[in-house]
Amino acid sequence: MSYDYDEDNVFAKILRREIPNDTVMETDYTLAFRDISPAAPEHILVIPKGYYVNYDHFAQEATDAEILDFSRVIGAITHAIGATPGNGGEGYRLISNAGRNGVQDVPHLHVHILAGRPLGRMLFSG
Repeated sequence: MSYDYDEDNVFAKILRREIPNDTVMETDYTLAFRDISPAAPEHILVIPKGYYVNYDHFAQEATDAEILDFSRVIGAITHAIGATPGNGGEGYRLISNAGRNGVQDVPHLHVHILAGRPLGRMLFSG
């Protein structure tokens, strides 16, 4: 399968330091930063530093180290913001959109971490 990566997307520009961000956590493989238009009190975007279009692209082509690091960063952030239910938090939601039907706005894999208030149901039938 072929994935066309747009090197001019906003997250690629953030990774190249052309656009500033409010960094929450950074590792060799992953960058996490606050969303500029938060939909919840805690709204953090987590992106791999590799140029992956969406999750299936990442899962197929990323190294084991990239995949592990990305997952660990998400877990570390949910813990750090006090959202993990096993540690007294009230919960969180992870969202990653892919493609046109998934309403993906930026063609670089990103996971939204949303927390800090009740978020309601994810989808409604109709």
